[in-house]
Amino acid sequence: MKKNALPYFNQRKADIDMLVIHCQAFDEKQSLQILNDVQLSAHYMIGLNGKIYQLVDDKYRAWHTKTGASYWRKVEDINSHSIGIEICSLSLGQEQYTQNQIHSLLRLCKALTRKYHIKKQNVVGHSDICPSRKPDPGKAFPWKYLARHGIGFWYNINDAKKVSKTDERMMLSEIGYNVADLTAAKWAFSKRFLPDVIPTDNVRTLIDNPVPENAQNLIEQGNFKKVLKAVYYKIKSNSKSF
Repeated sequence: MKKNALPYFNQRKADIDMLVIHCQAFDEKQSLQILNDVQLSAHYMIGLNGKIYQLVDDKYRAWHTKTGASYWRKVEDINSHSIGIEICSLSLGQEQYTQNQIHSLLRLCKALTRKYHIKKQNVVGHSDICPSRKPDPGKAFPWKYLARHGIGFWYNINDAKKVSKTDERMMLSEIGYNVADLTAAKWAFSKRFLPDVIPTDNVRTLIDNPVPENAQNLIEQGNFKKVLKAVYYKIKSNSKSF
Protein backbone atom coordinates (compact mmCIF):
# COMPACT_ATOMS: atom_id res chain seq x y z
CA MET A 1 0.00 0.00 0.00
CA LYS A 2 1.40 3.37 -1.03
CA LYS A 3 0.83 6.45 1.15
CA ASN A 4 0.08 9.82 -0.44
CA ALA A 5 -1.03 12.04 2.40
CA LEU A 6 -3.70 14.67 1.85
CA PRO A 7 -4.11 17.41 4.51
CA TYR A 8 -7.88 17.69 4.18
CA PHE A 9 -9.34 16.11 7.30
CA ASN A 10 -10.35 16.85 10.88
CA GLN A 11 -11.38 15.02 14.04
CA ARG A 12 -14.20 12.49 13.92
CA LYS A 13 -17.37 13.10 15.92
CA ALA A 14 -18.47 9.45 15.89
CA ASP A 15 -17.09 5.92 15.73
CA ILE A 16 -16.51 4.30 12.35
CA ASP A 17 -19.50 2.19 11.33
CA MET A 18 -19.82 2.79 7.58
CA LEU A 19 -17.92 2.24 4.35
CA VAL A 20 -18.58 4.55 1.38
CA ILE A 21 -17.36 3.65 -2.11
CA HIS A 22 -16.80 6.37 -4.72
CA CYS A 23 -15.20 6.58 -8.12
CA GLN A 24 -13.55 9.34 -10.14
CA ALA A 25 -13.29 9.51 -13.92
CA PHE A 26 -9.52 10.07 -13.86
CA ASP A 27 -6.30 8.16 -13.33
CA GLU A 28 -4.41 8.25 -10.03
CA LYS A 29 -2.32 11.33 -10.77
CA GLN A 30 -5.28 13.38 -11.99
CA SER A 31 -7.50 12.21 -9.13
CA LEU A 32 -4.95 13.27 -6.52
CA GLN A 33 -4.51 16.63 -8.23
CA ILE A 34 -8.26 17.25 -8.31
CA LEU A 35 -8.68 16.31 -4.65
CA ASN A 36 -5.90 18.77 -3.82
CA ASP A 37 -7.39 21.49 -6.00
CA VAL A 38 -10.84 21.27 -4.39
CA GLN A 39 -9.45 20.47 -0.91
CA LEU A 40 -11.28 17.17 -0.51
CA SER A 41 -10.03 13.73 0.44
CA ALA A 42 -10.77 10.07 0.98
CA HIS A 43 -9.07 7.54 3.20
CA TYR A 44 -8.06 5.29 0.31
CA MET A 45 -7.79 5.38 -3.46
CA ILE A 46 -7.48 2.41 -5.82
CA GLY A 47 -5.70 3.16 -9.08
CA LEU A 48 -6.42 1.89 -12.57
CA ASN A 49 -3.89 -0.91 -12.05
CA GLY A 50 -5.33 -1.90 -8.66
CA LYS A 51 -2.68 -0.24 -6.51
CA ILE A 52 -4.03 0.95 -3.15
CA TYR A 53 -3.07 4.40 -1.86
CA GLN A 54 -3.78 5.59 1.68
CA LEU A 55 -4.57 9.30 1.61
CA VAL A 56 -5.85 9.93 5.16
CA ASP A 57 -5.36 7.90 8.34
CA ASP A 58 -8.49 5.98 9.34
CA LYS A 59 -8.68 7.73 12.70
CA TYR A 60 -9.41 11.07 11.03
CA ARG A 61 -12.55 12.40 9.37
CA ALA A 62 -11.76 12.60 5.65
CA TRP A 63 -13.81 14.98 3.49
CA HIS A 64 -15.25 12.64 0.88
CA THR A 65 -18.93 13.57 0.95
CA LYS A 66 -20.78 16.80 1.62
CA THR A 67 -22.16 17.14 5.14
CA GLY A 68 -25.79 18.25 5.06
CA ALA A 69 -26.27 16.79 1.59
CA SER A 70 -25.53 13.16 2.48
CA TYR A 71 -27.69 10.73 4.43
CA TRP A 72 -27.91 7.06 5.31
CA ARG A 73 -30.06 5.38 7.96
CA LYS A 74 -30.76 8.67 9.76
CA VAL A 75 -27.07 9.68 9.79
CA GLU A 76 -26.22 13.03 8.16
CA ASP A 77 -22.57 13.49 9.16
CA ILE A 78 -21.44 10.61 6.99
CA ASN A 79 -17.80 11.72 7.06
CA SER A 80 -17.59 11.25 10.83
CA HIS A 81 -19.05 7.75 10.62
CA SER A 82 -17.29 6.40 7.55
CA ILE A 83 -14.21 5.28 5.70
CA GLY A 84 -14.18 6.66 2.15
CA ILE A 85 -12.68 4.73 -0.78
CA GLU A 86 -12.14 6.29 -4.23
CA ILE A 87 -11.65 4.04 -7.27
CA CYS A 88 -10.28 5.37 -10.54
CA SER A 89 -12.68 4.65 -13.42
CA LEU A 90 -12.43 6.59 -16.66
CA SER A 91 -16.07 5.71 -17.49
CA LEU A 92 -17.28 6.77 -14.02
CA GLY A 93 -18.30 3.23 -13.24
CA GLN A 94 -20.22 2.53 -16.45
CA GLU A 95 -17.73 -0.02 -17.73
CA GLN A 96 -16.41 -2.96 -15.77
CA TYR A 97 -13.74 -2.31 -13.20
CA THR A 98 -10.56 -4.34 -13.72
CA GLN A 99 -9.94 -7.61 -11.92
CA ASN A 100 -6.95 -6.04 -10.17
CA GLN A 101 -9.11 -3.19 -8.89
CA ILE A 102 -11.83 -5.49 -7.57
CA HIS A 103 -9.28 -7.83 -6.00
CA SER A 104 -7.69 -4.88 -4.19
CA LEU A 105 -11.05 -3.45 -3.19
CA LEU A 106 -12.24 -6.76 -1.81
CA ARG A 107 -9.07 -7.21 0.22
CA LEU A 108 -9.31 -3.67 1.58
CA CYS A 109 -13.03 -3.89 2.37
CA LYS A 110 -12.62 -7.20 4.17
CA ALA A 111 -9.89 -5.74 6.37
CA LEU A 112 -11.89 -2.59 7.15
CA THR A 113 -15.25 -4.23 7.80
CA ARG A 114 -13.56 -6.74 10.09
CA LYS A 115 -11.51 -4.13 11.95
CA TYR A 116 -14.40 -1.70 12.53
CA HIS A 117 -17.25 -4.23 12.71
CA ILE A 118 -19.10 -2.54 9.84
CA LYS A 119 -22.49 -4.09 9.14
CA LYS A 120 -23.47 -5.21 5.66
CA GLN A 121 -26.20 -2.56 5.31
CA ASN A 122 -23.62 0.14 5.97
CA VAL A 123 -21.44 -0.69 2.97
CA VAL A 124 -22.77 1.86 0.49
CA GLY A 125 -22.03 3.76 -2.67
CA HIS A 126 -21.78 7.53 -3.07
CA SER A 127 -25.06 7.50 -4.99
CA ASP A 128 -26.78 5.68 -2.10
CA ILE A 129 -26.00 8.49 0.33
CA CYS A 130 -26.43 11.34 -2.20
CA PRO A 131 -29.11 10.01 -4.58
CA SER A 132 -29.98 13.34 -6.21
CA ARG A 133 -26.38 14.55 -6.55
CA LYS A 134 -23.97 11.70 -7.30
CA PRO A 135 -23.80 8.90 -9.91
CA ASP A 136 -20.89 6.85 -8.55
CA PRO A 137 -19.65 4.15 -8.17
CA GLY A 138 -21.83 3.46 -11.20
CA LYS A 139 -24.00 0.78 -12.73
CA ALA A 140 -21.02 -1.52 -13.43
CA PHE A 141 -19.92 -1.66 -9.82
CA PRO A 142 -20.04 -5.37 -8.83
CA TRP A 143 -22.25 -5.27 -5.74
CA LYS A 144 -23.47 -8.82 -6.29
CA TYR A 145 -19.93 -10.17 -6.59
CA LEU A 146 -18.80 -8.37 -3.44
CA ALA A 147 -21.81 -9.69 -1.54
CA ARG A 148 -20.85 -13.25 -2.48
CA HIS A 149 -17.55 -12.56 -0.75
CA GLY A 150 -19.11 -11.10 2.39
CA ILE A 151 -19.01 -7.38 1.58
CA GLY A 152 -22.40 -5.68 1.51
CA PHE A 153 -25.40 -7.78 0.55
CA TRP A 154 -27.57 -8.96 -2.32
CA TYR A 155 -31.14 -10.19 -2.55
CA ASN A 156 -33.05 -13.33 -3.42
CA ILE A 157 -35.86 -12.35 -5.78
CA ASN A 158 -38.05 -15.15 -4.40
CA ASP A 159 -38.20 -13.28 -1.08
CA ALA A 160 -40.35 -10.57 -2.68
CA LYS A 161 -43.48 -12.68 -2.24
CA LYS A 162 -42.90 -12.69 1.53
CA VAL A 163 -43.52 -8.92 1.72
CA SER A 164 -47.08 -7.61 1.64
CA LYS A 165 -46.13 -3.94 2.00
CA THR A 166 -46.51 -1.72 -1.04
CA ASP A 167 -45.30 1.67 0.22
CA GLU A 168 -42.14 2.31 -1.81
CA ARG A 169 -41.18 5.43 0.14
CA MET A 170 -41.38 3.60 3.47
CA MET A 171 -39.37 0.59 2.28
CA LEU A 172 -36.63 2.73 0.73
CA SER A 173 -36.45 4.79 3.91
CA GLU A 174 -36.10 1.71 6.10
CA ILE A 175 -33.36 0.36 3.85
CA GLY A 176 -31.53 3.63 4.50
CA TYR A 177 -32.21 6.09 1.66
CA ASN A 178 -33.12 9.76 1.92
CA VAL A 179 -36.55 9.77 0.28
CA ALA A 180 -37.09 13.54 0.14
CA ASP A 181 -36.71 13.14 -3.63
CA LEU A 182 -38.40 9.78 -4.17
CA THR A 183 -37.45 9.44 -7.84
CA ALA A 184 -33.78 10.08 -7.01
CA ALA A 185 -33.89 7.46 -4.25
CA LYS A 186 -35.48 4.94 -6.61
CA TRP A 187 -32.86 5.72 -9.26
CA ALA A 188 -29.99 5.22 -6.80
CA PHE A 189 -31.55 1.95 -5.65
CA SER A 190 -31.87 0.82 -9.28
CA LYS A 191 -28.21 1.62 -10.01
CA ARG A 192 -27.24 -0.75 -7.26
CA PHE A 193 -29.81 -3.52 -7.51
CA LEU A 194 -31.19 -3.19 -11.08
CA PRO A 195 -28.22 -1.96 -13.12
CA ASP A 196 -29.63 -3.32 -16.39
CA VAL A 197 -32.26 -0.55 -16.49
CA ILE A 198 -29.58 2.15 -16.26
CA PRO A 199 -28.47 3.48 -19.67
CA THR A 200 -24.87 4.33 -20.52
CA ASP A 201 -24.19 8.05 -20.87
CA ASN A 202 -21.20 10.31 -21.30
CA VAL A 203 -19.35 11.22 -18.13
CA ARG A 204 -20.11 14.94 -18.29
CA THR A 205 -23.85 14.29 -18.52
CA LEU A 206 -23.69 11.87 -15.60
CA ILE A 207 -21.97 14.45 -13.42
CA ASP A 208 -24.28 17.30 -14.42
CA ASN A 209 -27.50 15.23 -14.35
CA PRO A 210 -27.17 12.24 -12.00
CA VAL A 211 -30.92 11.62 -12.25
CA PRO A 212 -32.14 11.88 -15.87
CA GLU A 213 -35.50 13.40 -16.76
CA ASN A 214 -36.82 10.02 -17.89
CA ALA A 215 -35.64 8.20 -14.74
CA GLN A 216 -39.15 7.28 -13.60
CA ASN A 217 -40.02 5.76 -16.99
CA LEU A 218 -36.81 3.71 -17.00
CA ILE A 219 -37.46 2.51 -13.45
CA GLU A 220 -40.95 1.35 -14.39
CA GLN A 221 -39.56 -0.69 -17.29
CA GLY A 222 -37.60 -2.81 -14.84
CA ASN A 223 -38.65 -5.11 -12.03
CA PHE A 224 -38.36 -2.35 -9.44
CA LYS A 225 -41.22 -3.17 -7.07
CA LYS A 226 -40.37 -6.85 -6.85
CA VAL A 227 -36.67 -6.20 -6.27
CA LEU A 228 -37.45 -3.52 -3.69
CA LYS A 229 -39.53 -6.01 -1.72
CA ALA A 230 -36.77 -8.62 -1.92
CA VAL A 231 -34.14 -6.16 -0.67
CA TYR A 232 -36.47 -4.93 2.06
CA TYR A 233 -37.05 -8.51 3.21
CA LYS A 234 -33.30 -9.14 3.27
CA ILE A 235 -32.78 -6.13 5.53
CA LYS A 236 -35.68 -6.80 7.89
CA SER A 237 -35.07 -10.54 8.25
CA ASN A 238 -31.38 -10.03 9.08
CA SER A 239 -31.71 -6.97 11.31
CA LYS A 240 -29.14 -8.15 13.87
CA SER A 241 -26.33 -8.75 11.38
CA PHE A 242 -27.34 -5.87 9.12
